[in-house]
Amino acid sequence: MKSIQISDLYVGYRALDIVKNINLTIPKSKITAIIGPNGCGKSTLLKAMGDVLAYRGSITIDGKEIRSYKRKSLARILAFLPQKPEASNGLTVEQLVSYGRHPYASTFGTLSKEDYKKIHWAMEVTGLSELKSKKTDELSGGQKQRVWIALCLAQDTEIIYLDEPTTYLDIAHQLEILEILKNLNERYQKTIVMVLHDLNQASHNADHIIAMKNGHIIKVGSSHEVINKVTLKELFSIEANIVLDQMTCKPMCMNYKLLGA
Repeated sequence: MKSIQISDLYVGYRALDIVKNINLTIPKSKITAIIGPNGCGKSTLLKAMGDVLAYRGSITIDGKEIRSYKRKSLARILAFLPQKPEASNGLTVEQLVSYGRHPYASTFGTLSKEDYKKIHWAMEVTGLSELKSKKTDELSGGQKQRVWIALCLAQDTEIIYLDEPTTYLDIAHQLEILEILKNLNERYQKTIVMVLHDLNQASHNADHIIAMKNGHIIKVGSSHEVINKVTLKELFSIEANIVLDQMTCKPMCMNYKLLGA
């Protein structure tokens, strides 16, 4: 399994740094969640980790700087699902998932038997086999998100980055997506890093949480170390009521109020 190390990282747009002096180690074969207020740099950090944004400093996978990889080589190591992925209308589920095999395709773009095995496996894991011939523009929001995750799986990478994978979905579809990701981690030892807004989803699903504010790391650790009154007060300026969930033994934010309210 591949290790991810981030050192002295700065990322910005034009002359403005959004992410500042980040130093992190992403644990292998674990689920990491990045939390924090809007505009704090969560998505910017994730994009830099996927070499989608230029950066200063160092991001390495197994000691090799990610910007030194050729694009296809990096795409065989990590898959990146952006916040609002787009695809051409008219594609079937199977056609869109097959795009995940692009890093392995021949010069002429033809797919092998092994490619199709990976495509069908990805659809099976995400519960899409019966929908493989359906047009993607006819799917529900939750089904579309499963297709995008299947595309990432078809890439057959050890590392998967997801930027707000549950946003715009109803609670049932949110849970469905998170269960799929948890299964991928536990069964196939995928290293998963995702940006999440819901604190309880982060606490319940992540082994490792990164809390950010104003481009800086505020706290890193387990849910018990991060989802607490002190950290949430610093992150969001709230007074949170934290309880221990009896089923998961993890901290949950039951309710909260703005400080001074």
